[in-house]
Formats: sequence, C-alpha cells, structure tokens
Amino acid sequence: MEMATEKNAAAEKRGEDEAATPKNEPAETVLRVASMGLCITALVITLKNTDSSESYGTVSFNDLNGLKFLVYASGICAGYSFFSALYMAKFRRSSDRAPAWTLFVCDQVLTYLLLAAATAAADLVYLAHMGNERATWSKVCSTFGNFCRLGTAATGMTFAATACYVGMSLTSSYRLFSAYDAPVTPFISKGGEIAAVAFNG
Repeated sequence: MEMATEKNAAAEKRGEDEAATPKNEPAETVLRVASMGLCITALVITLKNTDSSESYGTVSFNDLNGLKFLVYASGICAGYSFFSALYMAKFRRSSDRAPAWTLFVCDQVLTYLLLAAATAAADLVYLAHMGNERATWSKVCSTFGNFCRLGTAATGMTFAATACYVGMSLTSSYRLFSAYDAPVTPFISKGGEIAAVAFNG
C-alpha cells in the first residue's frame, strides 16, 4: 500500500515537472541565442563606427547619444540573452514559479529597451541620410558614407534582435500562463468571497 502511494506521488511530481517544462523550449532557446548574436554584432559594429573627412574632421558613435544608448542596450540584452539561454538549457525542468515569472518580466522589459534603442538609432540614421532643414541638419552621408553604412547595419541588427525578443516574450508568456495559474492576492480573494456571499445572500 505504501509503495502504491509513493508511486502515485512520484507520478504526480513528474506531471508537475512536465507541466512546468516549456513545450516550445527549442524554439525559445534558438531565439535567445539568435538575439545574443544579433546584439553582439550590433554592439561591435557600433563600437567600430568611426569615420573621418579632411573637411569636417572625425565622427564617432561617441558623438551621438542615440548610438551610445544602442551600445548600452545591446550589451545588456546580449548578457541577458546568454544567461537566459543557459537557464533554459540547464534548469528548464524546475517546477518553481519564480524563475518563470522572472524570465517573463525581464523579457517584456528588455524588449521595450531594445526597441527604444533601435528607434533612437533609426532616427539618427534617417537624419544622416535625409537631413532636416528646419533643424539645420544637413545630409552627412555623402561626406561620412562609411559611418552611415555601419550605422544602418547596426540599426538593422538591433531591429532584428528586437523581433527575436518579441518572440521570446510571446513564448515565455505562453509557457508561464499555460503551465501555472495566475497568482491570487489576498485582496482579490477576499473580494471574491465577499462578492460570492453577497450574491448567494
């Protein structure tokens, strides 16, 4: 009788672990690794983005806050992608809810961070190509062509990494909310009980 009880408990434990195990894990791991590679590529390209002209001197990513923001955001997201991919590979069978919620929240926050960095860089690249007469911005790509090409490439890589982060956010949210029930706060629980009593009464 005791052996049967132990077998049932073990079966229930396996069921919980399987429920906590992400069914879309391979795709999510690929997205995390791909986003890491894209962020590192954008980071390296931007750090090396320096161009010079005999008439106008030298321009570097350090001269533009939008590109510096892209460097910081890419570095943060590359590090997070690495550690989250490592977690998915090593500890994916954990039945603890806290890591799942942590991944979900971090995915959401860093998606918006990377999108903001890509948008800021895209705005600078657009101004460099098209200029803006009202703001007295001239078209500088004819003078600093290499700088514009590298800036465009880094911006494209960042948008691609953002797309990966959107996919990561969707898969982590699906895994979390399909495997676990939403947390119920004491306030909501108490309110639900009060409402139920009032309705029944």
